[in-house]
Amino acid sequence: MLKRVFVAPDPGRARLRFASRAVLGIGLAVALCGVAGHSLVAAITGGLAALLALFTVTDATVRGQAVTTALLPVVGFPVLALAAGLHDVPVARDVAFLAVMGAGVYARRWGPRGHSLGVFAFMMFFATQFLHTRPGQLPELFAAVLLSLCASSAVRFGVWCYERRQPPAAVPAPPGGKGLARTTTRQAVQATLGGAFALGLGQVLSDQRWYWAVGATWWVFVNTASSGETLVRSFRRVLGTVIGIAVGFVLAVPLHGAPVPSAVIVAVSVFGIFYTAAVSYTWMMLAVTVMAGVLYGLLGVLNPGLLALRVAETGVGALGAVIAVLLVLPVTTHATTNAWIQRALRCVHACTAEAAARLAGSESADPAPRVAELEQLLGKVRFSLAPLVHPLSPLRARKERARQVLALLDDCAREVRGLASIAADPEASHDARLAAACWRVEAAVEGLTAPERMLGGHAAHPVAVPQGTAAEPVLAHLHGLEKALAELSGPLHSPTRTPLGAPLVGG
Repeated sequence: MLKRVFVAPDPGRARLRFASRAVLGIGLAVALCGVAGHSLVAAITGGLAALLALFTVTDATVRGQAVTTALLPVVGFPVLALAAGLHDVPVARDVAFLAVMGAGVYARRWGPRGHSLGVFAFMMFFATQFLHTRPGQLPELFAAVLLSLCASSAVRFGVWCYERRQPPAAVPAPPGGKGLARTTTRQAVQATLGGAFALGLGQVLSDQRWYWAVGATWWVFVNTASSGETLVRSFRRVLGTVIGIAVGFVLAVPLHGAPVPSAVIVAVSVFGIFYTAAVSYTWMMLAVTVMAGVLYGLLGVLNPGLLALRVAETGVGALGAVIAVLLVLPVTTHATTNAWIQRALRCVHACTAEAAARLAGSESADPAPRVAELEQLLGKVRFSLAPLVHPLSPLRARKERARQVLALLDDCAREVRGLASIAADPEASHDARLAAACWRVEAAVEGLTAPERMLGGHAAHPVAVPQGTAAEPVLAHLHGLEKALAELSGPLHSPTRTPLGAPLVGG
């Protein structure tokens, strides 16, 4: 777990910039709330709004990110008002909370914008329970949220908009389908029922802090697409919370709500949330838990019993998610994994075609956006295969095959990146052998992604790779790509077993 965070590559220092900008934006938002004379409750709500705007808004373009950020209060304010108005009406409040939860998950069908707005709506409802918001506080909270969003947007889109110097980020679209065949629809039903279970059992544990259980269920479902992913995320959430409670007990309890050291720890926690989110959900949850403990210290309600209750409520929420994904309209891991692998392989082919066209003299061809898309798709593949490569997975044979697939896909990505960098060189020229090599890559991808290969049937025949080392760097990368694709035929299509889906990832 330590290695994953501190040794994980950070190309272009993207995670470092992401986390540093978040600390600056959220810090500015909270500081302005203080200057404006807002209460601690309003400042925390504003800081949360800024955090969500910087963390969850992931549209492909800067313009799209700005539009989504502007829409956050449009969705969040009605939910905030609804939650505050129902604060003293438990039954109606609970039903509304579950409805917002289900709608928030379902909104993922509209891509990154739907995801961002769904998360913001849910967290606004959650914040009213966390802070015991009353209707009379709404004007101040609305002002604090608007001020905080303006402050964080000034940092993100003005002071430090590093995305403007980069190609548009590739955001893979969620799996399609209609009705219950759509993953987001199934997960909306699962999240609502899992949330209902967590809410009921959570209230048995505590009629004051029950919302922790619902929040745990919600965040387990965020960014997952299969039963296996949800199970792994549940385990990591509980593990991160337990470790975070231990750290919070050492750091937060002795502070007794002292503002200056508390602010420092919150800032470090915010940095940790953003810096570790892409590589370790456990570490991210540790940072979230420490931050929550310090905030409770500032509110004057922190004690060891409260921290122990947080662990119990988190466990209840994770259990609710596990029960829901196993018993209610389960989304099998193998189907999700196969879909992402097929898309990654097709993207490899598209990258190769763009590079070949660029080398042939086409000024409009540009493999860079495809390379960025491939990185996103490989991230989805890694996350989908996480249940198998997890250290606690007992399926050793499938674990080994999953690792082979990941390693070979990484090889493909490395060769594609090298090919794209050479294609960007204006002095690079076309070679007659390039077309033949690109054709072989196309044939390899078609052989690996054909429906009868991925979902049933016999093993694909490996593509013949030319012998010898090509002197030209372009052909060297293409031959390396061919070799990796040919070797993928083994773990993806075993002649003695069913294809990748069943033997590798099971149900």
